[in-house]
Amino acid sequence: MYKLIYITTPTKKEAEKIARVLVKERLAACVNMFPLKSIFRWKGRILKEKEVALVVKSKNKLVSKIIKRAKELHSYEVPCIISLPIEKGLPEFLRWIEKETRK
Repeated sequence: MYKLIYITTPTKKEAEKIARVLVKERLAACVNMFPLKSIFRWKGRILKEKEVALVVKSKNKLVSKIIKRAKELHSYEVPCIISLPIEKGLPEFLRWIEKETRK
């Protein structure tokens, strides 16, 4: 019923923009952001980059809209945007997600 959507961005500014839009449009109840370092293969090269990760809390039925909206706002050609199930959680917190996102 609920999902975590994990997104990485190249800058804090871009992360904050995506987070603000997702919450403002009621696609997400909350977005956490934290800095990280990533090592990945891209176009035949191994790269090491500073990035900002977003952890978005939302409902299953909004995941496709979140993916679409995040991609529209993202600067990467192929951004990391993945959805993970929330199997269990504090019932009050899950009700809060329900209340703060689109019906």
